[in-house]
Amino acid sequence: MEALFIIVNIAVLLAIIGLLMYMQKKHVSFAKRVFTGMGLGILLGIILQAAYGNGSEIISITTDWYSIVGSGYVRLLMVIVVPLVMVSIIRAIINLEKTKELGKMAGWIIGILVSTAMVAALVGIGSAFLFDLNAEQIEAGQAENERAESMEATYAEMENQTTPQRILNFIPNNIFLDMTGDRPTSTIAVVIFSIIVGIAVLGVRRKNPEQADLFIKIVNSLYAVVMRIVTLILRLTPFGVLALMTNMVASTNFAGIIELGKFVLASYVALIVMFFIHLAIVGGFGLNPLTYLKKVIPVLGFAFTSRSSAGTIPLNVQAQRDSLGVNEGVANMSAPFGATMGQNGCAGIYPAMLAVMIAPTVGIDPLSPGFLLQLVLIVGISSFGVAGVGGGATFAAIIVLSSMGLPVGLAGLLISVEALIDMGRTALNVNGAMVSGTVTSRVLGNLDTDTFNDKNAQTEKIAI
Repeated sequence: MEALFIIVNIAVLLAIIGLLMYMQKKHVSFAKRVFTGMGLGILLGIILQAAYGNGSEIISITTDWYSIVGSGYVRLLMVIVVPLVMVSIIRAIINLEKTKELGKMAGWIIGILVSTAMVAALVGIGSAFLFDLNAEQIEAGQAENERAESMEATYAEMENQTTPQRILNFIPNNIFLDMTGDRPTSTIAVVIFSIIVGIAVLGVRRKNPEQADLFIKIVNSLYAVVMRIVTLILRLTPFGVLALMTNMVASTNFAGIIELGKFVLASYVALIVMFFIHLAIVGGFGLNPLTYLKKVIPVLGFAFTSRSSAGTIPLNVQAQRDSLGVNEGVANMSAPFGATMGQNGCAGIYPAMLAVMIAPTVGIDPLSPGFLLQLVLIVGISSFGVAGVGGGATFAAIIVLSSMGLPVGLAGLLISVEALIDMGRTALNVNGAMVSGTVTSRVLGNLDTDTFNDKNAQTEKIAI
């Protein structure tokens, strides 16, 4: 009987996929297909949990099969990230007239990412005080204790690394290893290597134009092929969102959410406030925040369901370039940078809230100006090199809490709502990257305002 139920569940998913394919055939817009997939995924997840119960074997097996679509899609995105980052950045640099333009571009992108992460820390602190969060209010079960032990073990591996050593990890010493994504800072290492290659090509072009031209032709050809692959993969987004959202809802522990409802509410209040600050920043540079919002929603929808900033890089780059009118070089740099540094949700709000919650348990006054100033500064510094996949917030929390002299194990008390909160954090992370690209392009004077203001401009290559 269980096998029959599982077959029926798989058939339902395939039927919904068929509906989304029909919508694509009828040229329904990309954004509408993405949100249709998300909505139907939520509905299907609720039905599965209501029919079989949370944690049942049928749900476990069903979601395992659904992962072929959901996790398989994320894997396809991840496999294209390194080629996309490398070829795009090299191509962007060789199209620059002066290398000093690269410094301005990188400076603005990194500056916006880190400064907004520090603002996000203040927002997280304010939300924690507003909701009177305290770690002593949370009861620890078996899962929480196991997570605490895991975090303490991870801290034991990291505690010997100083901040300079963590920054040193950005510099690649084996580019082929970093191409495999073996380290949390692999994406940044690939970015740095690509920048070096691009600068080297500029030097060769001045001394040996013929050799440089041959390399540039090869890069342009590779770029065309890579972008075609990206387009093909991104067309699968509605299906991936459908499966990812279904699995998330079907396997969510709603009892845990109710128990930790105040923390979940506080987290999303902070995330929403920071999101409005992002819109205010966009508006502050003379751009319409509502126009910006309409164009980034599909990207944020995927980030929300996938919980992967790195996996969202291809969609991020496409949307910035084709929908927002961001300069190609800026888009290609801001997306990978935003996936590994200055993450407003994972590296800003989350560690700051935890620090304020945990401080009273060890006799520290979280209202102390010295404590708050130290916390914000540490968040800014530690926001470099946060892993751009689900769970990256854990590493950020460990770094911040340990630097503040707070016990890292208590952060494991929130494991039952980790996935739900991480969805919102990832969406905010990706939005921060897109804001940094949009504002940087605006400041440097290379933002295509006609494309930005065109309400019908979208990622045309994947909208059909």
